[in-house]
Parts: sequence; structure tokens; C-alpha cells
Amino acid sequence: MTATQASAPPAAHTPAPAIRAGGLRKSYGDKLVLDGIDLDIAEGTVFALLGPNGAGKTTTVEILSTLIDADAGDAWVAGRHLKRDADGVRSAIGVTGQFSAVDNLLTAEENLLLMADLLHLDRREGKRRAKELLRRFELSEVAGKTAVTFSGGMRRKLDLAMTLVGDPRIIFLDEPTTGLDPRSRRTMWEIIRALVADDGVTIFLTTQYLEEADQLADRIAVLDHGRLIAEGTPDELKRRIPGGHIRVRFAGPEHLDAAAGIFGIATRDDESLTLQIPSDGSIPNLRAVLDTLEATAVQAESLTVHTPDLDNVFLTLTGQPRPGAGSANNHLNSPKENV
Repeated sequence: MTATQASAPPAAHTPAPAIRAGGLRKSYGDKLVLDGIDLDIAEGTVFALLGPNGAGKTTTVEILSTLIDADAGDAWVAGRHLKRDADGVRSAIGVTGQFSAVDNLLTAEENLLLMADLLHLDRREGKRRAKELLRRFELSEVAGKTAVTFSGGMRRKLDLAMTLVGDPRIIFLDEPTTGLDPRSRRTMWEIIRALVADDGVTIFLTTQYLEEADQLADRIAVLDHGRLIAEGTPDELKRRIPGGHIRVRFAGPEHLDAAAGIFGIATRDDESLTLQIPSDGSIPNLRAVLDTLEATAVQAESLTVHTPDLDNVFLTLTGQPRPGAGSANNHLNSPKENV
């Protein structure tokens, strides 16, 4: 995603992006929450918006889903202007918020039928849609049980199923796996991937889980203090920082010596008979190393490619470690510098 200023709606002959926004600003009193952000999100993709608490992620979702108005800027969602056709935007989107909208006193089926009634579907279509979604989300066996008896993962699946009752083309998922155990989180990832791959749905994802963004997102943007400070594919963001390398293990010390003489900037480890060669992780770079080894008849026993992860990216962007570094949660820290 390349940020673009959206000063006019997309041309009729060009396929409209799922979401296009330019110069979105929002303040609450003296507090500036969004400082003129631009978005251009392709249809049928997963876009992840990352940032610390208070960065403006939820405000962005609330604006694009018509829950609140921006103070300035323009946006088109599903080809409809956010302000001039707010009803059209609402008909094309679904929103699964950070906190579950499931009614604990209703059964799974009743929750879905309630959504169908709110969307003014006729009774037969509502029942058909509810049955289909219960099957798809593997909730058929608990369709008649009240939601209060569900686990966190089951409640989250039901919450997302309720969002899909209206068959939206764009879904906003605000912190969709917060509080879920690792197995439930991965189940939710599989559901999200299927929505994009099988249904062509566009997912706008906000999350503080770096692994989640790395696993799911086609494009990632980092929001801090109301500004987008970095954006690109996960691999593009990783390639922006140093630390990537190719680790080559050799059969004997003579081969290690020979390779060390060829790759002068590499770091050698005599005990493990390995050489660590700086790399940007690209195929051409890997091919160049392999071609050099072959041309010089240096025998390598094994080779592994190591690239920075998103934790490394944010450490470099911010100059400070993320909160809880070393924990399994992979929570995002608070970025401070532009790139």
C-alpha cells in the first residue's frame, strides 16, 4: 500500500480500492488523535493497522465505519463516499469490535437471527443465513445453547459470524483475538484467511499482536501519535532494517577458512564451523552467495536464511524494546520515529 492523497473519487475505468482515504484528521478537544492519514487498500486483501494503545487505531476504524465523523479529510469505502453516502457504506461493511457484541442470554442461533432482524432480512432468509454460518463456524452443535456457556474462542467465532449475517464485502476487525488462547487465536486466523481466499472479503485488521499481523496481513501500516510512520508488506518492513544474514555451516575448518577469505565482511564461528554473511533476505542475494560458493568449490554442509522479524522492525523504528519483550504475547511497543 502506497499512501496517496484522495482528493477525488477513483476514476470510473479504474477498479475502485476497497478503502481510500486522504487527510483524515480527528481531535478531541486539545488532543489530536489523527493527524492527516492517507490509506489506499486493495480489495480482497488483509490490511493490518498496528500501533500502541492511544495511537488512533480504533478512531480510524470508527471513522471509516461511519460511527464518528472526521474533522477533516475524505474517504471512500466500497466505492461510496463516507459522508455523502453513509448508508451505502454501512450496507457494504461489517464491524467486529474489540469487545464482543454477543448477547449472553440468547442462544447462538438466536443471536444470529437477531442480527438478521436488525438487517431487515425476511424470516426465511435469516434462518437460512444463520444455519449456514453456524455450520461454517462449527457452532451447529451448540446452536441451542446460551452464549454465556461459551468459551472465549467460541464467543469470538459467534461474534464474527454475527458480523457476516449481512454478507459484508469489507470487515473491520478491531483487536479480534485479544484474550484468546493460542489455539483459539490460530482458529480465528484460519477463519480470516478463508474469508479473504474463498469469499474475496477485504479485512481491515487492528492488532497489537505482531505475529498476528505477520501471519495474516498483505500490507501493514504503523500508526503512532495519529500519524502513519511506516507501511509496506511484512517483508518490505523487515528489509528496511539491518540484521538479516545467511548462516552457512561447513564440513571442515579448511572450507570455513576458504569461505572467510572470500566473504570478507562475514562473521565466523570456529567452534560451530559457521559463517554469518550479511543479507537482505532476497532471492538474488541468496543466489549470489550460492554461486560464489560453487564457483570457488567451497563445500557447504548446510545453509539457513535469517531475516529480522517485526519485533526487530519496531525496535529499530522506536529505539526502545516493546513492552513484555521475551513474552509469548508479542505486543507492540510505542513507535517514535518516522522512516
